[in-house]
Amino acid sequence: MEKAILFDLDGTLTDSGEGIINCAQMTLERFGLPVPPREEMRVFVGPPLGDTFIKFGIPEERTQEAIDIFRSRYVPIGKYENHPYPGIRELLEALKAQGHRLFVATSKPEVTAIEVLEHFDLAKYFDLICGASLDQSRTTKSEVIAFLLEQNGRIDNAVMVGDTEFDVLGAAAHGIPTIGVSWGYGQVEDMQKAGAAAIADTPESLLELLNQ
Repeated sequence: MEKAILFDLDGTLTDSGEGIINCAQMTLERFGLPVPPREEMRVFVGPPLGDTFIKFGIPEERTQEAIDIFRSRYVPIGKYENHPYPGIRELLEALKAQGHRLFVATSKPEVTAIEVLEHFDLAKYFDLICGASLDQSRTTKSEVIAFLLEQNGRIDNAVMVGDTEFDVLGAAAHGIPTIGVSWGYGQVEDMQKAGAAAIADTPESLLELLNQ
């Protein structure tokens, strides 16, 4: 049966951690804040930036300033410190050949998501690429999915694919189940607690789950 499959981007389709963490480190340094080990900064990959910066000590009223600093490096450099996960291109090709409709729903700014996917020649697989707005009016996964549904109209037999509990919860707000992937930046236990329908450990096992 044809499905509408909504993919997260960072940590699901591409491994963008290097660029995101590099830019987050620079931002914390500019604010004179402690810079934790890189492993602890993996939480910057996926959720809205503003929310994560607050957790690392940036005052809520200065989050936009932090985001602007982050983007000053990310837009020209950081977004390309990134690569598709092995097997992702083959997964997308197989799903398209089977007749499924593919979408992207990411908390990354939409303009950047499109640039990244075009850079890696992955944009061609998707009917629609939706992301956060630069004016912060659309930032959470739930808001992005709402926008996607608004742009596309009714989507039947939909499923989300993502690597964090934010994907699971954001999709659940619209009655969409999520298959979590274990190769990204979230914790499997957190996705399971949030209600993930299943967990895939490889793109090959994800294809099997999506075709059940």
